Amino acid sequence: MKYYLIVGEASGDLHASRLMKAIKREDPAAQFRFFGGDMMSSVGGERVRHYRELAYMGFIPVLLHLRTILGNMAWCKKDIMQWQPDALILVDYPGFNLKIARYIHANSDIPVCYYISPKIWAWKEWRIKDIRRDVDHMFSILPFEIDFYEKKHRYPICYVGNPTAEEVRQYRETHNETFASFASRHSLSQKPVIALLAGSRKQEIKDNLPAMIAAASRRDDCQLVLAGAPGIERDYYARFVAGKGVTVVYDDTYALLSHARAAVVTSGTATLETALFGVPQVVCYETPLHAIVSALRKRLLSVQHVSLVNLIAGEEVVKELVAEKFSADNIHAELVRLLDDEDYRARMCDGYDRVWSLIGDSRPSERTAREIVEILSRR
Repeated sequence: MKYYLIVGEASGDLHASRLMKAIKREDPAAQFRFFGGDMMSSVGGERVRHYRELAYMGFIPVLLHLRTILGNMAWCKKDIMQWQPDALILVDYPGFNLKIARYIHANSDIPVCYYISPKIWAWKEWRIKDIRRDVDHMFSILPFEIDFYEKKHRYPICYVGNPTAEEVRQYRETHNETFASFASRHSLSQKPVIALLAGSRKQEIKDNLPAMIAAASRRDDCQLVLAGAPGIERDYYARFVAGKGVTVVYDDTYALLSHARAAVVTSGTATLETALFGVPQVVCYETPLHAIVSALRKRLLSVQHVSLVNLIAGEEVVKELVAEKFSADNIHAELVRLLDDEDYRARMCDGYDRVWSLIGDSRPSERTAREIVEILSRR
């Protein structure tokens, strides 16, 4: 059968590539065509656009690239209709993907599958109307989404488990590199490592990384190691790290987290990855116009937390420094506790254990692939 997939960022590329591998095990004759990245390309099929051509965030960047975004969307709709896949699989990225879902649902009988739900429980809950109308099968990766969709909105979903937990568990089971070896590979010293995870988009990096470095650099007893995001050029990082004593490592985030003493992380999947590796962290996210954003957040956000760690735990496990709380001083103060207060570290790790207990025992790629193939077989 034929599968058309659309992702809009690096984490989606990873999750979709694993799903594609699982689909091939269930359907050896599977053909893939996709908007995606290098990891999906390594599985096979035809990549028609790289996700870097879609990954714009923030009002101004989107406005500046609106012609490109609309052009990609129009081309995508036409390409799907011409290729006529047996299933369309959308991965997160709701601003683009829900518009594609609406068009395909209205103009064809191609089943629309959504893997990794849009976070409408936090923002833009009204999108449930679009999802109910245009998405045939929703595959959820967060346990609290079951109540949100099925009890609150009477929309049936399939909870398949969390792919990040699956990926981290498999990595930890198969890798046991020593710190000395990791340090040698990246020309590091023997000082404790503060990991910096500044996001996967240029706008996030520009907004967050300078303050992250300024805060962490105050600890001269540690070394700073930045996880380079896929698709971000080394020259782009150079403007922020030059002369700051920061080492950038690429394609080695899980190894970095395996050996980090603490981490400074922008909100997103990286917060969950950091927790699953047991690394004490502070979550931070810079936003412009702090006062306005803070007021809007209280009025418009439907959840108390922004990090996946706290959302899954249902309580504050890690400190979130967002909007008016974001500053180098506040990040540094939290880092001091993370590095020096053993009781504080232990309580955070206890919270991480609760997160593991909620999502750790699952194989979402396999289950989602099996469900999709069975759905198509019944058709």
